[in-house]
Amino acid sequence: MDTQQFIQDFREAFGQKVDLPLLFGYSDNPVAATEKIGGCFFKGLQAARDGVPVSLNAENIGCGGGKLYTGFADMPERVPVFVSQKEKYKETPQMVVDYIDGLGMKRTDKKYLNFVRIDKAESFDDYEGVLFYATPDVLSGLCGWAFFDRNEPDAVVARFGSGCSTVVSMTVVENARQGYRCFLGLLDPSVRPYVKANELGFTIPMSRFTKMMETMRQCFLFDSHAWKKMKERLQE
Repeated sequence: MDTQQFIQDFREAFGQKVDLPLLFGYSDNPVAATEKIGGCFFKGLQAARDGVPVSLNAENIGCGGGKLYTGFADMPERVPVFVSQKEKYKETPQMVVDYIDGLGMKRTDKKYLNFVRIDKAESFDDYEGVLFYATPDVLSGLCGWAFFDRNEPDAVVARFGSGCSTVVSMTVVENARQGYRCFLGLLDPSVRPYVKANELGFTIPMSRFTKMMETMRQCFLFDSHAWKKMKERLQE
């Protein structure tokens, strides 16, 4: 399936008012000239949501954690203490270290991480995953779709962590192992100011997305009474 066919199916399932998702993936070439983003780089992703691609790299990401979780840098020495004692997201600095080690991240050998709204992409080639900014009603559809052909309890995973770790790191690692897990994210209070109040992130690795595109029209998103009610509310 190409991007335009998916958009057509997505619009048929979710309606015209739901935001299109972003594709993200690594490349040695930028898709856009992106200025340095101070602090959380998610504030810069609004441009991608508006249809203007964003290319991140080690120079224009202003947050040390952002550079770490996108694979452009090793963990800054100050991160464990900062996350534990300043942000108070983990009880101890060692827990921060253990969390990061447990992600299984690897440094990227590419220069850029590109974010492109799906209607601005010619194909799905070379992308790591798909990021949906989703309201509860949209999440209902996305989660149900993800569980349609999988009974594993971790077909959808919700872990607390920085926005960049739950969106980028986990998805990239899952895609590398050709996994099936999708991720709820953007639960971190530090990233919440750059997301609408009624939105969370839902990220699908490309390894899973290729299969889910095949099952989309088979599941309740098409021709079910319950989802028809949700779709009508999404259009209000």
